[in-house]
Amino acid sequence: MKSSRRMRLRYGVLGIFGVASALFAAAATASSPSGTVGDADVAITSPTPSTPRTPPPEPDAYRTDDYRSPVPLTLKGATILSNRDATELWQAKSAVFIDVYPHPPKPPNLPAGTLWRETTHQSIENAVWLPNVGYGVLSEANDSYFRRSLAELSGGDTSKRLVFFCLRDCWMSWNAAKRALTYGYRNVDWYRDGSDGWQEEGGLLEEVHPRP
Repeated sequence: MKSSRRMRLRYGVLGIFGVASALFAAAATASSPSGTVGDADVAITSPTPSTPRTPPPEPDAYRTDDYRSPVPLTLKGATILSNRDATELWQAKSAVFIDVYPHPPKPPNLPAGTLWRETTHQSIENAVWLPNVGYGVLSEANDSYFRRSLAELSGGDTSKRLVFFCLRDCWMSWNAAKRALTYGYRNVDWYRDGSDGWQEEGGLLEEVHPRP
């Protein structure tokens, strides 16, 4: 274990989903131009069902609501990674792992003296956290942030291998991977089970901070 911040997280899936629901809701509200949750960025308010449900067919458009629900088995144009695939790719250090778990930004115009505490997030080791780029509709600022970050992380090489993930049954990673394809990236992977599957495979998580 390299530091006290890095740990094997052995709590149950439902535990992480409880925290996820609150953060997804806060991030969605904060990212809405009006400060409220609209049709394009409906928050996730419930954990993934404890019993498996049939994956839905792949839609043509981005998912804009009910982000914490069963996801498709496919994403046209992208490679779907199993837990083993992701582990082998991570060990080879041949791809950039990108976590799109949401993060509520600091509200503007906070009263003087207000103490703002950033939330923490545990992600796959050495992953880059790009929060709030997995919504079905992105603000101009988030779209610009996503494009700029991918350009820098790939070194301007659109053939660079990019792995997008979040949690299991999280449409945000599906949306983000799909959007990266529209930006012209040709080697996009979608890690469907995300950090939940990573833990089940025995992988480590570490504390990460949003990429500026």
